[in-house]
Amino acid sequence: MYIVQIASECAPVIKAGGLGDVIYGLSRELEIRGHCVEIIVPMYDCMRYDQIWGLHDAYRDLWVPWEGGAVHCSVFCGWVHGRLCFFIQPHSGQNYFNRGHYYGALDDHMRFAFFSKAAMEFLHRSNKRPDIIHCHDWQTGLVPVLLYEIYRHHGMGTQRVCYTIHNFKHQGIAGPNVLWATGLNNDAYYYHYDRLQDNFNPAAINFMKAGIVYSNYVNTVSPHHAWEARYSDISCGLGHTLEIHQGKFGGILNGIDYEVWNPEIDPLIAFHYGSETFSEKAKNKKALRERLPLREEDKPLVCFIGRLDDQKGVHLVHHSIYYALGRGAQFVLLGSATEPGINQWFWHEKQHLNSNPDVHFELGFNEELAHLIYAAADIIVVPSNYEPCGLTQMIGLRYGTVPVVRGVGGLVNTVFDWDYDTEHLPEERNGFVFYQPDQYALETALGRAITLYEKEPATFRELALQGMAYDYSWNHPGEKYVGIYEHIRHK
Repeated sequence: MYIVQIASECAPVIKAGGLGDVIYGLSRELEIRGHCVEIIVPMYDCMRYDQIWGLHDAYRDLWVPWEGGAVHCSVFCGWVHGRLCFFIQPHSGQNYFNRGHYYGALDDHMRFAFFSKAAMEFLHRSNKRPDIIHCHDWQTGLVPVLLYEIYRHHGMGTQRVCYTIHNFKHQGIAGPNVLWATGLNNDAYYYHYDRLQDNFNPAAINFMKAGIVYSNYVNTVSPHHAWEARYSDISCGLGHTLEIHQGKFGGILNGIDYEVWNPEIDPLIAFHYGSETFSEKAKNKKALRERLPLREEDKPLVCFIGRLDDQKGVHLVHHSIYYALGRGAQFVLLGSATEPGINQWFWHEKQHLNSNPDVHFELGFNEELAHLIYAAADIIVVPSNYEPCGLTQMIGLRYGTVPVVRGVGGLVNTVFDWDYDTEHLPEERNGFVFYQPDQYALETALGRAITLYEKEPATFRELALQGMAYDYSWNHPGEKYVGIYEHIRHK
């Protein structure tokens, strides 16, 4: 099959979160399976140009219909670690992608509406006719609308769209100016509950709802999160739309790239190890302690790696630090806050605990250090309020670092409680799970992990090895996406 991914990110050249990793990892897996994959992304001024090889003009004079006129664009082409990417660069006064950041502008809805229109115009003008257009999150929610309402009448009648929702929190809310700008010039038609009208604001259109309504298949990034989206408030108002379109909605778990996350070959850790050489993991613990520095003593090392925000259960992250220290464990935190108040809070905590030889805060993002922490830690806490899929627990399992997670979203699909899971055999269990979003529930799970480490070290080691045996690579998700593509292609 010929597949085109249209997205706002692709790691490592454009990465603000997990979306970029998914675009790269899934595309690579599809290519391994023999499919032709191309990726279309915006050409941001702040992206990692050093991660692109052979960047050159691919389509110099792309005129994109926009706001009653046309915007002149250039399309560049280059290889991002083996993936073929097309970068759309508009030449207009709005400077849509020359802002020094990927997201966060007041006109984000116009920026990504333009990107969606330009991506479709590029496919149309360059005579690219993929079997599948796979678009992602609210930023590309208008792609299937443009395909179905405009471009199918111009030689693109056989293309099919898979639409993946990575986070329901951000949906792309806009006014009628977007319809006029993109050429969808029929307010009465699109401002209908069955089409683009927001479910709770009749004066607004909703990009994510548009993607759900118009795509041939819609999925989120884990089976349990798909269930949550249907039957809880996690869909942020789109539950009824998903109910209407339930026949084409499901969940496919994300994968992680085992070329990047593999303790047997990872160039960013001090000592390589695997299931057969698991004792070498302890040398990474020693190396991390020397680097930070932390006290060298026989005690469990607990870590948190990720964003410090409400989604990640920041108050439970904070509580887990003091609980772990109270239980005689060590704690390493690597994370950056998305809000000033949380940032100040954790800087204050860092200063307060600065003289404690059993704790270290690294406030910011450090890829190299993240790899070493995964390899060094015994336990990783993931106390999320909600988690569409989650990558940190899967990386932790790969590195033999036992996860303690809250039972939401993709965490339910990947971590199975050592003591209480009834759906998996004892030899299939790989971590500890709690369900209530409070400190007592966290303590029961983290406490069981620390106790097992202290009282039954051989059993704890066995649990870590069972986690390492799981395959959370892109292999299984890749197979499922290919099945979806085949299904909608022949509808």
